[in-house]
Amino acid sequence: MLNRRSLLTCPDPNPYLQINVTNNADLSDDQFVTVNVSGVLLPSDSDWVAMISPSNSDVTTCLENEAYYLQTGDTSSLPLLCHYPVKAKYMSSDPNYVSCKNQECQKYGSDGKCEVTTCSGSISFHVVNIRTDIEFVLFTGGFGTPCILTRTDTPLKFSNPNSPLYGHLSSTDSTGTSMRLTWISGNNEPQQVKYGDGQSETSDVSTFSVDDMCSSVIPSPAKDFGWHDPGYIHTAVMTGLQPSSTFFYKYGSDSVGWSDEIQFRMPPAGGSDEIKFLVFGDMGKAPLDDSAEHYIQPGSISVIKGMIEELENGNVDSIFHIGDISYATGFLVEWEFFFHLINPLASQVSYMTAIGNHERDYTDSGSYYSGPDSGGECGVAYETYFPMPTPAKDKPWYSIEQGSVHFTVISTEHDWTEQSEQFQWMKADMASVDRSKTPWLVFTGHRPMYSTLGADDDFLENVEPILLDNKVDLVLVGHVHNYERTCAVYNSECLAMPTKDENGIDTYDNSNYTAPVQAVVGMAGFSLDKFSNNAASWSLSRVSKFGYVRAHATKNELKLEFVNSDTKDVEDSFRITK
Repeated sequence: MLNRRSLLTCPDPNPYLQINVTNNADLSDDQFVTVNVSGVLLPSDSDWVAMISPSNSDVTTCLENEAYYLQTGDTSSLPLLCHYPVKAKYMSSDPNYVSCKNQECQKYGSDGKCEVTTCSGSISFHVVNIRTDIEFVLFTGGFGTPCILTRTDTPLKFSNPNSPLYGHLSSTDSTGTSMRLTWISGNNEPQQVKYGDGQSETSDVSTFSVDDMCSSVIPSPAKDFGWHDPGYIHTAVMTGLQPSSTFFYKYGSDSVGWSDEIQFRMPPAGGSDEIKFLVFGDMGKAPLDDSAEHYIQPGSISVIKGMIEELENGNVDSIFHIGDISYATGFLVEWEFFFHLINPLASQVSYMTAIGNHERDYTDSGSYYSGPDSGGECGVAYETYFPMPTPAKDKPWYSIEQGSVHFTVISTEHDWTEQSEQFQWMKADMASVDRSKTPWLVFTGHRPMYSTLGADDDFLENVEPILLDNKVDLVLVGHVHNYERTCAVYNSECLAMPTKDENGIDTYDNSNYTAPVQAVVGMAGFSLDKFSNNAASWSLSRVSKFGYVRAHATKNELKLEFVNSDTKDVEDSFRITK
């Protein structure tokens, strides 16, 4: 800073300074890139490198951009540039950089002795195909007051920016005979999914633009600082499949290329005997390198790895991710890294979602809660990337039956009061369930009705009565970043308590129904919320560790286990029987 003005470039006349990439070949869809900085006269702890895309972005200093991060709830120390950097990393992550262990003589005197010695270092970035060119820029001054030292001479391109990528599955109905595949490409021409015994379906293509994003007095990241072109979202429905069966598919076209052939499993049809599913909320993503990014969810990688093991062991028919999906929150490129992370799961089994505050909420956007948590995305990115079997756009509620379970999935971010369209829908949906076909009724949505750390009393007052009226067995929610299980609770009172079975597992007997059991399962990635020592009588189990819930439903029993993703230990388990 000089006379309170931002410096566009640092006052550094160093003629030796360079930044380059070890391999300047075009980038693949998924690789690590080594960035080399050399010719440094005075290496500093404040030197850092940003990965910028698009490569023509404005990367001068913008100190006011701290407000963009803060409005989404991310209070991390992050680079204050005029355009959000995809990744950033301090050069000090190379232990030889600041200590100048890697030296090079740049100028020799007439006596043959070195007169000018410079230092160098190397750092690595994980890169996935985001279609737009990338450059690397060297700054000093730290993240808070950065100024540019130098940048790569030529932007790096992806070898195929039109590649079909990040295919993920979702069920379209309760028959177990059709499955939707959604993927991303840089090309807007329809592509195909080829599957089964020579079957093929052509994709519908959509996208969204910066004009679709929301903003307010403080411009939203999605509308400004964090915008990144999402490419084109392709979706196609595979039909004529069989429940609980395995098939193969690949997607793309001859012009843009094809994905690898992928094996996937259909969920059981609604009304069949059993289903095994995983459920969690608030997962997000974390970098596979040690770079700084917006909104890092530290537990997400171990949770993903644990769930991949479950899938490989044959324990998964379906997955339910109930809100706070990627935490991109207006920094659109973060969606791509999230899809890369979940791809081993979401490409092989039905990956069903519910909308959360970090997908939908924004001031004056029509969301029930007025905070800026979506960073201006207002549900547009979420609903385009995750087309669920909903009534219409911006009505992200639906129900689906798999095995012996009827899942009612609501949006806690849209009006759920008694006169609202969503309230009338959920009331009619739950009343229509044939309990002889699907004996278990599971109600899901992002925000909790019961949490030791607090919940919305209005939500409880409006919605809890219809849960009791329709004999909901289990409520699964997120939003609070830990795990908590209740008694059979209504109006904050325990109407029934579980008993221990022969294995010491808490068992709720719903042959004499009293009230729903409720569980917060928001411990899948976001930094954990710690419990206080004070707990209400309805709170039976409280665990603040990263993990996921593994569920197995038959006609007579619904069993859930909270699995610690770091140790694979079962931290809590319970059964509901009929």
